[in-house]
Amino acid sequence: MIMRICCHVIAVLCCVTSLNAADWPQFRGVDSQGVSQATGLPLTWDDASNLRWKAKLPGAGASSPILLNDQLYVTCYSGYGQGTSSSGELKDLRLHLLAVSHAEGSIVFDRVIEPTFPETERVRDHGYAAATPATDGDAIYVFFGKSGVMRFTPDGEFVWRTSVGDGTHEWGCGTSPVLFEDLVIVNASVESGDLVALNKQSGKEVWRAGGMKASWNTPHLVTLPDGRRELVVSVRDDILAFDPATGKSLWQCQGIPDYVCPSIVSKDGIVYVIGGRQSRAMAIRAGGRGNVTDSHLLWSANAGANVCSPVIHGDHLYWVSDRNSVAYCVALATGEVVYQERFPDQPYASALAADGKLYIVTREGGTYVLAASPEYRQLAHNRFADRSTFNASPIVAGNDLILRSDSYLYCIGSDD
Repeated sequence: MIMRICCHVIAVLCCVTSLNAADWPQFRGVDSQGVSQATGLPLTWDDASNLRWKAKLPGAGASSPILLNDQLYVTCYSGYGQGTSSSGELKDLRLHLLAVSHAEGSIVFDRVIEPTFPETERVRDHGYAAATPATDGDAIYVFFGKSGVMRFTPDGEFVWRTSVGDGTHEWGCGTSPVLFEDLVIVNASVESGDLVALNKQSGKEVWRAGGMKASWNTPHLVTLPDGRRELVVSVRDDILAFDPATGKSLWQCQGIPDYVCPSIVSKDGIVYVIGGRQSRAMAIRAGGRGNVTDSHLLWSANAGANVCSPVIHGDHLYWVSDRNSVAYCVALATGEVVYQERFPDQPYASALAADGKLYIVTREGGTYVLAASPEYRQLAHNRFADRSTFNASPIVAGNDLILRSDSYLYCIGSDD
């Protein structure tokens, strides 16, 4: 056991040697938790104040940017299906991977990718670029659903492309790639109903696990108290855990009785799951084996969200529901709903916790800043003149916030 843990630690260190502490390497940042340790972040902004730059994007998308070595990477789609209704011809659809300078907002490169046709003629709300890229410092990995998983160098050179299934859905593909040691792992629920791991260097399939029912959930790597890691995925009716190295099934727990979108978060070996139109939140202690519903399910609460993911700050879980526009605060230890307050607008983006604040980006109503406190307090409400949709989750780059709409990428700083 000691040897296994040591080998795992060495492998993890090898994988992250090219990353810096300030990088934002994947969906929801380091460990996919939506948390930043940065301070001095902006509280207020608009088009005339605290806006460092905005970059015009070649197309729309719901994916969030990532940050590597002071360069931002983000995906887009163009040529078809932008706006509230389909426009143009499907054959003109193109996918994009962009690199944007964090310092200046200039576009460093725009790699245009031809999709795998036929594609869904209409993708509701999210479009054809919803998965956030991931990086280990040596490469950029992107997932475009039916069009496959792709590896690029940080300079934009194409390396490989692998299909993980040819299924499509009216809600499109929304899961982001997760990196573990020498693997790229994707939840290909829409494309094949499987969880698929590919070798980083070759793009060849290493393992595949079934059971990905009605899940737009990005897999989560939870660290156990003894240092081992488990890959946990929320699917309709179940929460499933796998050995990330082999795909071996480890445990399952009764889950959300509906399709699932929100990402899992974790602390001290406990995973926190929300989701469903019936609004449910759950806490499960990881590390069990077999069916752990009776042994490891710690609590369940009547609070949830359909799309938005939660964030942990201190001893509480926070999120704003896109389904009922309610802000929630739930105690980690007991599942007690500390507050549920009516929220002014609808988010699709997931919450960001940073600098003692919660940043909540709404689709059309701007960004709200709440106190990261079990007492509900709105600190600020900020918006730009841009009236395109903001579906992407915010990220932190140094002491700046990066926001993404269907039209622009924004860098927001503080003059304080």
